[in-house]
Amino acid sequence: MMQLGVLVNPIAGMGGRVGLKGTGGVVDEAIRRGATPVAPGRAIEFLQALSPLVQGNSRIKLIVCPQQMGEDIAQEVGLEHTVVDVEISDNTGSEDTHQCIRALYEAEVRLVVFVGGDGTARDILDVISKEGFDDMLVLGVPSGVKMYSGIFVVNPADAADVVRLVLEDGAGIAEFEIMDADEDAIREDRFIIRLYGYIKGPAVPARFQGAKQASPETVDEHEAQEAIAKYIIEQMVPDGTYILGPGTTVKTVTDLLGVKKTTLGVDIYHRGSVQNDVNETQILQLVDDFSKTWIIVSPIGHQGMLFGRGNQQISPGIIERVGKDHVFVISTLSKLKGIDGETLKVDTGDSLVDEILRGYIRVITDYNEIRLVPVE
Repeated sequence: MMQLGVLVNPIAGMGGRVGLKGTGGVVDEAIRRGATPVAPGRAIEFLQALSPLVQGNSRIKLIVCPQQMGEDIAQEVGLEHTVVDVEISDNTGSEDTHQCIRALYEAEVRLVVFVGGDGTARDILDVISKEGFDDMLVLGVPSGVKMYSGIFVVNPADAADVVRLVLEDGAGIAEFEIMDADEDAIREDRFIIRLYGYIKGPAVPARFQGAKQASPETVDEHEAQEAIAKYIIEQMVPDGTYILGPGTTVKTVTDLLGVKKTTLGVDIYHRGSVQNDVNETQILQLVDDFSKTWIIVSPIGHQGMLFGRGNQQISPGIIERVGKDHVFVISTLSKLKGIDGETLKVDTGDSLVDEILRGYIRVITDYNEIRLVPVE
């Protein structure tokens, strides 16, 4: 029998749409800005996808963390489950995650599915390393803001499929990179990230997003970015509005326009001026006509994520208003070739919007050079 553990970080991802670029240490500010919980919905998606595998299956037993860290979601979905005997605080934090992992291990859980972000992954790794839980496998359902670590699947349904493959002995074991991003530095528009360690998980490469890799800092790369930027600027409509995603590739566009770009944030460009570091609410307030609005975005290196990682300010509602035909995807050829399978991914949190984006999308890779690239 498989003892499957489920741990939910209920505050993970709340800083995304409100433009805080993370949630660690800023939960109160996120709530003040109107943030609502993200993780419970992602956990529900996972458990609903898992439901056909669990119900009536004597080979798998669901063991969850108390209250908002798993129990409440399992009850809502209607899955039979056992709750580990551990006390958690009302305002959950790292120590609650630590205690839950210890309790799950004592309950003979050897595969834990957690719903959270990079911070949750680091908390779990801390316990596994300290306690010597070397035979515990981990699987991440993305619910944070950035999620640069490789332990995350692309979306909640993928996690259910990985569990099925583990149950059927169709998955090996691999070590995944856990990344440590300095959220305070990122909020100051400084990108500081380091390798925190490795954690073991099921090896199903097609279902995992992979760890982020930085774009190469070479003369050829910068020249390619400038060529793309020149082409984008030539396509711009004088009275159009442009929502600019994070990243150095997009920043090259604003550099040539002579305006400031928030490298790690989302900005709006309109009629020669720019509004920096906007959140979802501000975008909805500032954009007068979505029919004359375009989104300019570049995929995350190696992962190939277009939406749903580090740019949640560009929410599903905004993407739907703008439309797929008004999305400019820009990427140098070397960056595109560095993406696993040269396939882009989306995980907006809205399955209908994900479906709109799937298929093939135009990617500008050089001046007047456009490639059709598949989107999962």
